[in-house]
Amino acid sequence: MHTAVDVITAKRNGTPLTEDQITWIVNAYTAGDVSDEQFAALAMAIYFQGLTDAELFALTTAMLNSGTRLDFSTLGKPTADKHSTGGVGDKITLPLTPLVASYGVAVPQLSGRGLGHTGGTLDKLESIPGFQVHLSEEHIRNQLLDPGGVICAATAELAPADKKIYALRDVTATVDSMPLIASSIMSKKLAEGTDTLVLDVKTGTGAFMQDEADARRLAEKMVWLGKAHGVATTAVLTRMDTPLGYTVGNAIEIEESLDVLNGQGPDDVVELTLTLAKHMLAGAGIEADPAENLANGKAMDAWRAMVTAQHGDPDAPLPTATHEHYVTAPTSGVLSRMDARAIGEAAWRLGAGRQYQGQPVQATAGIRLHAKPGDSVTEGERLFTLYTETPEQFEAATRLVETAVEVAETYTAPEVIVDVIR
Repeated sequence: MHTAVDVITAKRNGTPLTEDQITWIVNAYTAGDVSDEQFAALAMAIYFQGLTDAELFALTTAMLNSGTRLDFSTLGKPTADKHSTGGVGDKITLPLTPLVASYGVAVPQLSGRGLGHTGGTLDKLESIPGFQVHLSEEHIRNQLLDPGGVICAATAELAPADKKIYALRDVTATVDSMPLIASSIMSKKLAEGTDTLVLDVKTGTGAFMQDEADARRLAEKMVWLGKAHGVATTAVLTRMDTPLGYTVGNAIEIEESLDVLNGQGPDDVVELTLTLAKHMLAGAGIEADPAENLANGKAMDAWRAMVTAQHGDPDAPLPTATHEHYVTAPTSGVLSRMDARAIGEAAWRLGAGRQYQGQPVQATAGIRLHAKPGDSVTEGERLFTLYTETPEQFEAATRLVETAVEVAETYTAPEVIVDVIR
């Protein structure tokens, strides 16, 4: 018979936990038989002591098995999924899902909401008039048959242990623990039941794993966990020092995603979308250059069908902000830094993000960038346009974006794609 105190004490003292101990405490906590205080103590012990590979596998498996696991094997088509560890201006899911779906792959993108400085895919989609993110499993399955892509909220039955553990980590300063991040992401993603999983693991100032070595270790562990559970898993290590694209917010990121689907859009967003699409298609056994379906309109057709299937109006104008404010370049030269975290926090203050779960966001709030690192700027030239429905937030947001930029004589932007881990 296990007790929570025995499990906590063992982990605190650095003694590896058995699979049986881990399975028991995850199930007991999910059922309410272990208190928040006790699991918080265990999470902190894991934060400091780490987990062995055997412990990490057992924790991920226990969280995965705490709820239902979707099964799309009867769809008659390959399935592929993508997960990003979170960034600023990271709108990649929006063009990527219909692009991969346009090649006959089922893409069940169960996504989340923004918290802190990183944006949420569901918040962005809800800026489209009528768009519904809460769907039944039957609706998800039908939409995966046609048009093939769906972006929606996870059902409550998927990995309920993770939902409860994550909420606890969020208020106990144990979010940025590599084994807890890996088990959280992979339990959710494995529960989605896809054949192929591609992970976009961010590194840099705007990422949760800012250090590249830490991000690489996280990517390697998640790839190992995926393969150990029978899912073809690849991780792409990508740079997140500067926001992706030229928009940070909700409706304005939809606008930029539509540019990509129209065969245009910012180079970094297009490059990352195509890179992830290639890996997803390869995992699904499809040899194709995804740039073709961006150019010929098939990806846009899939997007419009997907929005319509989720009760949205693909032709409706996106909402625009009532108030805007300009921030200009402090001096002339080459833009050498644009800190993603500061930009993300400024967008959050303007109303694009939330401080706590359940807080409403503004569809129209955000920041438009008029230059990126490597661009020449002139003193007094517009660098940012800030949008909000709460103009009293302009002052705080302006201070943040002013600290985010530096101008130098020269600058060479680093590559967006750092490495691919298989």
